[in-house]
Amino acid sequence: MKSVKILFVSDKVVEHLYSPKIVERYHDVNLIIGCGDLPYYYLEFILSMLNVPLLYVHGNHDPQQEYLSDGTSIAGPSGGANLHCRVQKEGGLLLAGLEGSIRYKDGYFQYTQREMWLNVFYLIPRLLINKLMYGRYLDILVAHSPPFGIHNGEDRIHAGFKAFLWFMRVFKPKYLVHGHRHVYNPAETIETRFEETQVVNIYPYRVLEVEVP
Repeated sequence: MKSVKILFVSDKVVEHLYSPKIVERYHDVNLIIGCGDLPYYYLEFILSMLNVPLLYVHGNHDPQQEYLSDGTSIAGPSGGANLHCRVQKEGGLLLAGLEGSIRYKDGYFQYTQREMWLNVFYLIPRLLINKLMYGRYLDILVAHSPPFGIHNGEDRIHAGFKAFLWFMRVFKPKYLVHGHRHVYNPAETIETRFEETQVVNIYPYRVLEVEVP
């Protein structure tokens, strides 16, 4: 069975990824996915070194515009595709994205629980088309924040989204991957099974090999 090897990155610049050594270590990666809160230059570097597709969602600390040395501005890493509220087929896998964190102050890429429900509903028509065309709704949901009650922090900023729980029950993606929670304790849970979905905190990076149905 065909599989796709994916390099997920989130929240922190990792020294050995921001180095020419990345080619030697990750030459067999088929796809790069950014889960937010990363400098655009970092994602662009990884893309330029591995030369495979880059998909990403924004995190709550991402700027709405990042300014280059010549004064021009960009809204995301050059060469990458913003997956927020979109469904995309890549390497045979069906992917969708939902950016940002819970709203805790004025700022970009933050949502109330109600606003995230609206983002989820926006995806439904395309997910139904996927079911008709491919026999399944989705393989991977890419998010910045975790679902409510799974891999949450104790503070308000790191609360998860309730809509993600409903999404997993109804559309049954194989994976929900997220960042946002910085995990330093090796004993802390970073993988949780929720019904038919494996929820994975990929901070600060993780390689997953996903079988194509």
